[in-house]
Amino acid sequence: MLHGLSDGVVGVDDQRGPEVAAARARAWLESLPRRRVPAAATTEQVRVALGETLPDGPADPAEVVELLAAAAEPGLVATPSGRFYGFVIGGTLPAALAADWLVSAWDQNAALRAASPAGAAVDEIVSAWLLDLLGLPPDSAAGFVTGGTMANFAGLAAGRDAVLARAGWDVGDRGLTGAPAVRVLVGADRHDSVDVALRYLGLGAPEVVPADRQGRISSDALDAALEGAAGRPTIVSLQAGNVHSGGFDPFPESIAAARRAGAWVHVDGAFGLWAAASPRTRALVAGAEAADSWATDAHKTLNVPYDSGIVVVGDPAALRTAMSYHGEYLITDAAHLEPYERVPETSRRARAVPVWAALRSLGRSGIADLVDRLCRNATALADGARALPGVEVLNDVVFTQVCLAFGTDERTREIGRRLMADGTVWMSGSRWLDREVLRISVSNWSTDDDDVARSLDALARAVAR
Repeated sequence: MLHGLSDGVVGVDDQRGPEVAAARARAWLESLPRRRVPAAATTEQVRVALGETLPDGPADPAEVVELLAAAAEPGLVATPSGRFYGFVIGGTLPAALAADWLVSAWDQNAALRAASPAGAAVDEIVSAWLLDLLGLPPDSAAGFVTGGTMANFAGLAAGRDAVLARAGWDVGDRGLTGAPAVRVLVGADRHDSVDVALRYLGLGAPEVVPADRQGRISSDALDAALEGAAGRPTIVSLQAGNVHSGGFDPFPESIAAARRAGAWVHVDGAFGLWAAASPRTRALVAGAEAADSWATDAHKTLNVPYDSGIVVVGDPAALRTAMSYHGEYLITDAAHLEPYERVPETSRRARAVPVWAALRSLGRSGIADLVDRLCRNATALADGARALPGVEVLNDVVFTQVCLAFGTDERTREIGRRLMADGTVWMSGSRWLDREVLRISVSNWSTDDDDVARSLDALARAVAR
């Protein structure tokens, strides 16, 4: 319950702020089917509407929330819309959204079992469910981080420390100065979040292994690059779901090559690791369970609110070694791996709660159906686009990604500008295979046949102009 204002201090009796927020949130959600997808206001216009001068005194909470909603809404992109295909951004399932509101109201620091028994219980339940759904080793440890980049960071940190420990070097005690060089091999078409995680970890730029035209690493080239590497600290980072093609690395052959060299294997599966949750797409990740660490993001394919990255490490001790620290004031349970010992932070919201709500509301069959529907919609968009004059679909549509080109780079950019001006749909421009492309990422649970039809109509208008 928010407090009223008394002598300049927020006091205890005013619920109008939450009521205004709930009404505004409901109106926003109800507007999505008819709303233009791009924002209607610029950053500068929103700044002016919010007011750039900090007031001298307090204000009524309800008025603050009303001002925020009224000023910000014109500058919001309708990313929860079923016609938003930009980046790789999912929507939010109703149960997950409601659970996220509770997380903020409960205001729990879910770092310790003692600080939040409920938060720890949800962490443990969701971890077990995820390992089962994603087909990962059941004795692995899972941690809930801010997003896919930090999930890669945590998994690669565990790998860095583990391969150096095998070489007789304790990173925790000695740091990286003077340590044996850690060799990291990646596919040529990996996601840049892997590179930035390696930079954060002090490992520098990785060695690049050739990939095919769908962005899949060449297992033969990887094997050749690893020849003679046995005994040298080595990490191999593979990919489940290329951001342009949706392609999956050949896991059995690639992991076998890494094992021969004694390498740690990490899998970046920000959106693609969820292929394991459906019998129709499970073959795409066959063999990935033999890796050492995995990263994914529940905000993408599972459609949970932001702050939903997940790291999984097969050896819980390796994750704990890389992530944990101890303070005298921390009340820990030596018999259990505390939630904060799996992630790079101590102050953290109860991120597993919305994930629990999404999983519990869908159930095993509902999660499989969600994955299948995203794939079907991607195929329908690709088929519809391919039928338009002058449109090329550049990738094999195996999961949720579609890449389109329209002849010249200039024409592709122009089609993108026309689509954004039309406002019906959002398809992000990118560059892939040395060409300008429009990239479609079908990630929203609410995308339906009508959204697909309206999206194709908008694309047809842009092409015809």
